[in-house]
Amino acid sequence: MTKSPIPVVTVQTAPFDDQRPGTNGLRRKTAVFEGKKNYLQNYIQSVLSSIDLRDRQGCTMVVGSDGRYFSPAATEVIVQMAAANGIGRLVIGHNGLLSTPAVSCIIRKIKAIGGIILTASHNPGGPAGDFGIKFNVANGGPSSDTVMERIYHVSRKLEEYAICPDLRVDLSRLGRQEFDLENKFKPFRVEIVDSVEVYLQLLRNIFDFSAIKSLLTGPDQLKIHIDAMNGVMGPYVRRILCDELGAPANSAVNSVPLEDFGGQPPEPNLTYATSLVDAMKGGDFGFGAAFDADGDRYMILGENGFFVNPADSLAVMAANLSTVPYFRQLGVKGFARSMATSTALDRVAKAMKLALYETPTGWRYFGNLMDSGRCSLCGEESFGTGSDHIREKDGLWSVLVWLSIIAARKQGVEQIVREHWAKFGRNYFCRFDYEGLDPRAAFYLMRDLESVISDKAFTSQKFAVGDHIYSVERADNFEYIDPVDGTVARNQGLRIVFTDASRLVFRMSGSGGGTGATIRIYAESFERDPERHNRETQVQMVFLIYSLTGWAAEPPSFIKQCVLTDVNNPLCPPFYKSKDNNVFSVLT
Repeated sequence: MTKSPIPVVTVQTAPFDDQRPGTNGLRRKTAVFEGKKNYLQNYIQSVLSSIDLRDRQGCTMVVGSDGRYFSPAATEVIVQMAAANGIGRLVIGHNGLLSTPAVSCIIRKIKAIGGIILTASHNPGGPAGDFGIKFNVANGGPSSDTVMERIYHVSRKLEEYAICPDLRVDLSRLGRQEFDLENKFKPFRVEIVDSVEVYLQLLRNIFDFSAIKSLLTGPDQLKIHIDAMNGVMGPYVRRILCDELGAPANSAVNSVPLEDFGGQPPEPNLTYATSLVDAMKGGDFGFGAAFDADGDRYMILGENGFFVNPADSLAVMAANLSTVPYFRQLGVKGFARSMATSTALDRVAKAMKLALYETPTGWRYFGNLMDSGRCSLCGEESFGTGSDHIREKDGLWSVLVWLSIIAARKQGVEQIVREHWAKFGRNYFCRFDYEGLDPRAAFYLMRDLESVISDKAFTSQKFAVGDHIYSVERADNFEYIDPVDGTVARNQGLRIVFTDASRLVFRMSGSGGGTGATIRIYAESFERDPERHNRETQVQMVFLIYSLTGWAAEPPSFIKQCVLTDVNNPLCPPFYKSKDNNVFSVLT
C-alpha cells in the first residue's frame, strides 16, 4: 500500500525576546530549550527564515551535535522543520554526532548552504547543564554579525513556524532516507554519513601521516595520552590517532561520548582536565592533549605535565609550519589572532615578514581573511587554533600539527617551547573569568571603566607596585575594521597597553549560557631575558595584576555594585571585597 505524503503543518507561536545569538550562537540552560514551549522551534525557524527563500528551496544543509543531552530530540525537530521549510537535503552525522571542524569540512566539501551544530562547547551537559545552537554559513564558518542580526530580527517578529511532526528519521542507519511531503514535487532526503570519514580524508591531504605514524609506533615511540572528555571527539581520536596512525588503543581515554560528559564540564584546561594533568605528571607519557565537547578547542601538555599556554601554542605552530606538507606546498600567507590573545604570534609574524591581523573575539572574523587569501593560520587564547583548511578552529588538526613538529624536530614539547622562548622571548599570559554577574552591574562596570581609561590624563599615568613602575602607553576600546569588506566592529574590549609591552584587557563575553554576564580580564607581560623564562606565570604577573590597585586613591565608581569572583582560577587575585551591600574597596 502506498504511503500518504507527510503533512506540513503551520503552528502559531509568539516571539521570545532573548534569542539574540552570542559569539558562538544561542546558548541557554538546557531546561529553557527543553521546557519552554516552542523555544527551540522558534529559534530554528528564525535560522531557516534568515536564509532567502530562493536560496533555501531545495538546498543542502549539514546537521551535527556534540552528543550532549537533548541533542537527539532537537535533531529530530530540526529535520522536521527543515523539510517543512523547503530544504531539499540534510547531511547528518551517524547517531547525530559531528565535531564542529567536521561540520565545517563537510559544508565546504559538498557546497552546502550552511550547517546547524548543536553544542555549547565547553559548557556542562545533562538536564541541568547547557545547550546551544550554532549556525555556520556556506564557507563553513560561523555566522557573521549581519547574519546573526538577521536571525535575531526574525525571532523578534515570529508568529508561526512550519514543521512536519510525523516525519521520523533513523540517525543510527547509515545511508539515504527519502520522504514524500505534501505539495512537494521532489522527495525530501536525509543522508546519515560516517562522522569521521570526510574529515579524515581532508587530514590525509594536509599531513605526512607516515611521519606521524613512525613517531607513534617506531622504536623510539612517543607515548601519547589523549583525553576526549567524553565529548564528540572520542570516535575521531580512536579512528585517526589509534586506528590510522598506530597509537595504542589505551592512548585514548574518556572516548565514549556521554550526554553529561561524565558529570564534568568538557573544558580542556588545567582546572577541568585533571585526569590528563595527573597522568602527564607521572612521566609515562611524552605528549598529552584534551578536547572540548565539540572538538574545536584543545590543550597541549608535555612530559611531566609541562603546560603549553594556548597563545604560545599558536606562536610555536606559526614558527614551525614548514613541518606540515600543506603549508610547504601552498605557502604561508599571513597570521591572525584575536585582540585578547597574547602578542607572541606578532613576534613570529615580524620575524617571518608576514602580515599579522588583530581581530575581535569570535572565529567568524577570521573567515573573511582566509577567504580573501590573507591568512593561513589563526587562533584565540581560549585554546582555539585553526588554518584555512576549514573555517573553524580545529582541535585535532592542532594536535597533528604538534605531532608533525615533534616528528620533524625530534624534540619533546618542553624543549620546543623553551627554544621558542629563547628565540622570540616569552609572553607571560593569563586570563581570569568572572561569571554569573548581574548583567546590569557588569554593564555599568565596563562603562565606567571605559570612562576612566578614556580620560586624556590616563595615558600619562604611572603606576608603582613595589619597585615596578607601569607607564601607560595607550588605552582604548578596541575597534576592528575588516580589511576585506570594510565592516566595523566596535566596543570589542578595553585595552590598556604599557610602555614595556605589558597589557591588561577587559572584555564582556558573549558565550555564556544565559545565567548572568561574564567579564574576562587578560594580563600579559613580555620577557626577553632567558634567565627569567622559568618563572611561574602567577608570580611573574603579580605586579602587573596589582597595578590595578593604583588607579585611584578612592575606589572609582566602576567597582561598585559588582562582586568579581573567579570561578575557574583559584589563584586569581581578589580585586574587590565588599564593605557593605553597595560599596566595594580595592584590596591591597
